[in-house]
Amino acid sequence: MDSPATLQPSLNSSYAALPPGRPFSPEDEVGNEEEEEEEDDGLDPERTRDSAPLLGNNVSTSGLPLAARHTPEDSYCRVYISFFLMGIGSLLPWNFFITAKHYWQYKLSNNTGHGAGAGGGGGGSEEPHADLIDYFESYLAIASTVPSVLCLVLNYLLVNRLSPRVRILSSLCVILLVFVLTTVLVKVDVSEHRGQFFTGTLVSVAVVSGASNLFTGSVFGISGLFPMRISQALISGQAMGGTLTAVAAILDLAATEDVTNSALAYFLTADILIVLCIVTYLLLPKLAYSRHYMLLAKCSGPGPVVEGPGGACPTSAASAPSLRPILQKVWVLGLSVFYVFLVSIAVFPALSSGIRSVDEASGTPWTTTYFVPLTSFLLYNTADFCGRQATAWLQVPGPTSRALPALVLCRTLLVPLFMFCNYRPRHSLQTVVFANDLYPVLFNCLLGLSNGYLGTLPMIYGPKVVPRELAEATGVVMSFFLMLGLAVGSAFSVVIVHSI
Repeated sequence: MDSPATLQPSLNSSYAALPPGRPFSPEDEVGNEEEEEEEDDGLDPERTRDSAPLLGNNVSTSGLPLAARHTPEDSYCRVYISFFLMGIGSLLPWNFFITAKHYWQYKLSNNTGHGAGAGGGGGGSEEPHADLIDYFESYLAIASTVPSVLCLVLNYLLVNRLSPRVRILSSLCVILLVFVLTTVLVKVDVSEHRGQFFTGTLVSVAVVSGASNLFTGSVFGISGLFPMRISQALISGQAMGGTLTAVAAILDLAATEDVTNSALAYFLTADILIVLCIVTYLLLPKLAYSRHYMLLAKCSGPGPVVEGPGGACPTSAASAPSLRPILQKVWVLGLSVFYVFLVSIAVFPALSSGIRSVDEASGTPWTTTYFVPLTSFLLYNTADFCGRQATAWLQVPGPTSRALPALVLCRTLLVPLFMFCNYRPRHSLQTVVFANDLYPVLFNCLLGLSNGYLGTLPMIYGPKVVPRELAEATGVVMSFFLMLGLAVGSAFSVVIVHSI
């Protein structure tokens, strides 16, 4: 090898290189196999940990602003917490819409003007009930993911044309507006206009999903400018958002028997969290740690050098970054992300939330009211959070390992496992192989853990295996692969649900 290297575990990355000029000591020895692994990993060691300089050692920092030459500490983990909160907000719209299953059942039944129950009425309402309620999650997934892919394409085209600040704040304002409207409609009787309410809900989901994914792609993009621990914070926040949403839904169910009062408190919680995300992002540039990495990325980017008040910094061309060099580096990672989320959305929530307790006839609160919220939504999101958080300490397989796509493909087996649980209603496939409530608990744990871990690793690897000036655009590209997986998976979920 040309130069010795060491493999050191770190909160930010498992891959780090010795500074040039430092003598190789016995303490640095970790074995030739590990050195070979590091050499093949392809990560940029300069952007994987806080202590390593983002600029190469052959680049002079004398002309850069003072803030870009000295790396400050993330005091009290304020930047980490900020990205964690924005991670919660990035998937908040999707989580709040899919978790409010009892509310949608109530609104789309024919008794919203007569009581607080979620059951359907009588007479000729059976067909609308079956179409609007039983397959609502599948329609919701399609309305959510398809426009999201288009918005991420738009986001990529706007990377160098529109600042992240404009993209992020405008998308958050759209999300807040839609959620305020959804909150207002909670107390509106739509029993005579269920079809229109159904259509309006899907339109709202499409708009808010497009805006939230413009926000997500932009935040992923700027997180790529930071060490890997910040990207990991963002992705862990997304999983925590799902967990908090499931907890909020369960608490609302337990606190009141009235569906509308429960939903009102539920969506008001979402409104508050969105406002909190706006405030968090506005405060981010005021933190020295975030200012350092944002300024350093700007000053080390491509473009002609111009003199500024703090030193010389290049200006970026107002055009979309080249896609080819990004895909050459991250296409395997991107396809891994794509397939992880394809399998997950094909199962969750359309299939997993339709699995009923085998003892539902007993009529107990566990088997009726709380079984789906606990075993499907809360358990999946908690396992997903644990899987994502584990990447802060364990980052294997590496970005070029063949084991990573192999493990991703193994998740395909989860689809038939869920299909042969006690899913209701069943029309074509009558066989129930896993006729015990422990099976959906186990399968949801596997689905969540594997989604969190195998979905996070490629996302944090992607921006670190490309040149620094392409890090933000790469974050957007990885988000595109993620959303494309969700879009294709949502279409598969419809096929799967209708085939059972």
